[in-house]
Amino acid sequence: MQPDKRIVSLLASATEIVCALGAGEMLVGRSHECDNPDWVRQLPSCTEPAFDVSASSMEIDTEVRRRIRSGEPLYHIDGDLIRDMRPDLLITQAHCEVCAVTPGDIERSSACTLTARQIALSASTLDDIFKSIREISQALGLQEQGETLVHREQQRLDMVREKALRFRRPTVVMLEWTDPLFAMGNWGPELVEIANGELLLGKKGEYSAAIPAEQLRDADPEYLIVAPCGFNLERSLQEQTILERYPWWQKLQAVRKGNLAFADGNLFFNRSGMTISQTAEIIAEILHGISFDGTSSAHWRRLQTARV
Repeated sequence: MQPDKRIVSLLASATEIVCALGAGEMLVGRSHECDNPDWVRQLPSCTEPAFDVSASSMEIDTEVRRRIRSGEPLYHIDGDLIRDMRPDLLITQAHCEVCAVTPGDIERSSACTLTARQIALSASTLDDIFKSIREISQALGLQEQGETLVHREQQRLDMVREKALRFRRPTVVMLEWTDPLFAMGNWGPELVEIANGELLLGKKGEYSAAIPAEQLRDADPEYLIVAPCGFNLERSLQEQTILERYPWWQKLQAVRKGNLAFADGNLFFNRSGMTISQTAEIIAEILHGISFDGTSSAHWRRLQTARV
């Protein structure tokens, strides 16, 4: 490990990984989305959204699609600040042009002029996430710590699987967006499987995708988990009124039985970092009532709705 290495991480999951490897002191800059562990918020932020992300989910989706079609940026990057930081390593993501800063964004901002090395992570599956841990650890000369970290996370996931297998396997749908509805894909289906749930919509290793609302109605899962991308628990809870506009909403099995849960999508369900095992624990807690470290319940809420 090089103690004088300077890292700018523009990906929240990568920031988590760097810190979990014990290399947090190397971080000199972050993205506006990097918030875990909490102390990284003290680092200078090198990015900001290019539009109002406090708008409704429909307005956000519409603006994102418009900007992608027109080639307008989704993020503003402070290239001057990054150059002044003189990073040895700049971390971005190549998986999705929407959810975080990409290498193309960096190139357009000219922020990479003095950067010795760039890493662009891409994660569609749990194995990809473990690969990201290994890639970062190798770049930092911390291969042994990286293997230890991967093994620890795999053990934690195995513990969730072992505890959840004692229970009946219910049907589940997880939503990554509400307007329009997006069924959660990528590594989400793997976490449901680990938590001993049967996912009805969304496919392992494939992008989360917009679906006709009638697909959710027809699937009629026993459990429904709503964890919009980029939304914390408080913001996710605000999506309830959007979902309740569907005339068939109250007839859904999950809604009638009180098995509707809203969760922190930003920190857990949609982040390919060091919270994946806790996300599996949250799902197992929602589906089976399993208790793990006693803190998972703070990141999701079950909503009781009027019975029909």
